[in-house]
Formats: sequence, C-alpha cells, structure tokens
Amino acid sequence: MNRTLTSLMLAGGLLGGTPAVAGDLLQWQTNSLTYLWGKNFKVNPAIQQTVTFEHADSWKYGDNFFFLDRIFYNAKEDGNLGPNTYYGEFTPRLSMGKIFDQKFEFGPIKDVLLAMTYEFGEGDSDAYLIGPGFDLNVPGFDYFQLNFYKRFPEGNRAGKGVWQITPVWSYTLPVGNSDVLIDGYMDWVVDNDQNSRGTYHANLHFNPQIKYDLGKALSWGDKQLYVGIEYDYWKNKYGIEDSGSFTTNQNTASLLVKYHF
Repeated sequence: MNRTLTSLMLAGGLLGGTPAVAGDLLQWQTNSLTYLWGKNFKVNPAIQQTVTFEHADSWKYGDNFFFLDRIFYNAKEDGNLGPNTYYGEFTPRLSMGKIFDQKFEFGPIKDVLLAMTYEFGEGDSDAYLIGPGFDLNVPGFDYFQLNFYKRFPEGNRAGKGVWQITPVWSYTLPVGNSDVLIDGYMDWVVDNDQNSRGTYHANLHFNPQIKYDLGKALSWGDKQLYVGIEYDYWKNKYGIEDSGSFTTNQNTASLLVKYHF
C-alpha cells in the first residue's frame, strides 16, 4: 500500500512541477516563507520558533501543496529530538474534472479528486494518506476543500486504517485600504486504533491563520507580506490521550510574519 501511494503521489506531484513540462502543464504556483513564535505548546517544549516553507500549485491534472517546518525549541530541548527538528507534508490531488475533461459538479461540489498526503519528520512519524477529495462552492470563500483520508503509518505503529477528515479553506475580508486573510485547515482523526505497540487515539487539530495584508496597506504589493497570528488547538496531540498525568490537549497561538515570492 505504501509503495503504491508513493508512486501515485510522485505521478501527481512531480509532473506538475518538473521544469521540462511546467510550461505546458503548470497553471499557477505560489511560494512563501513564514516565521512563527509561540508558547504553551504541549508534548514538545513549551516555547517554539518555526520557519516554514510552503509551495502550492495547480496543474493540468490536479493540484499540489507542500510545506516544511523547521522548529526550534527555546530554553529547553526536546527529550527525543534535541534543540530543533523538522516536519513536512506533501499533498498532491488528482482532479477527475481535469483528467476526464468534463464537469464533476453537483450541488455545492465543484470537483471530485483523489487526495493523497505523505507526512514525514524526525523519528517514527512517517505516514501515507489516501482518499476522496472535494472542491466545494461555499459562498464568500476564496476556496473550500474537503478531503477524506485513510491513514497508513509507516512500520507497525498504531493508527493503521483510521479515517481522517480534513477541510481546508481561505476567506478574504476587506478592512480599510487592505484585507484580512483567514485561512487554514482542520485534521480530524475520527477513530481509535490499538495494537501491540500501543493505542492511537482519535484527535482533532484546528490550525487557522488570521493575517493582515501589510504589503497592500503600505502600497508594496497585494498578497505578498502578511502579519498576524496562527491559532493552534489540538485535542489528544499526536493521537496521545490527554490525562491528568500527561497533558496533550494544546491550545495556543503564535505571532506570524509571512512573505510570498
């Protein structure tokens, strides 16, 4: 299963981004760097700085999203990861409407897709996700996606075959001579799973950003420089059940600066 999904993701992502074919297949792309500073994180050290690279694109047969976090722990090292670590995700989606060159529209659904994700990081954290995705027409939103994934962690970790529901959204609100952008995602793992290595608990990770378009306000250019906050709520973080002896319910916010290029 993991080998099949890896092959699908490579087919869905690398074709759209390869320079030799990008002129014919790539429709648009955007890249950004984000700096975050926050405290009151759980499981890992409480104070963290994060630098994130993000890439998003749309191509002839679907779309891709990739991010890579470099996380620095302030004042205290992580017992397993040391003073810093990394984590990333690669999410290609194949569009049925684009592939078959016909509309897959009904009700609020604008398109039907095959959605995939590869999660990777230090330690025993890699996982492969696959399932149906939908682009929705939600009034007022720049875009709204709803993806349903079945999770397949690498190795024999608990959590194999559980379902995850992931909405992704963007909403622009005009404010004065600029805009506030509210975007983000929610990962909701709805099942528990248990094996000889332990238990993976249902969990919910809600992670929106609220950003002011400072570049537009200063007449430097639209949609380039943002400042704001990232809110981070995670119930049973990493699938670890919250308890009185070990708190895994996370509720915090980070200051944010984001630059698109």
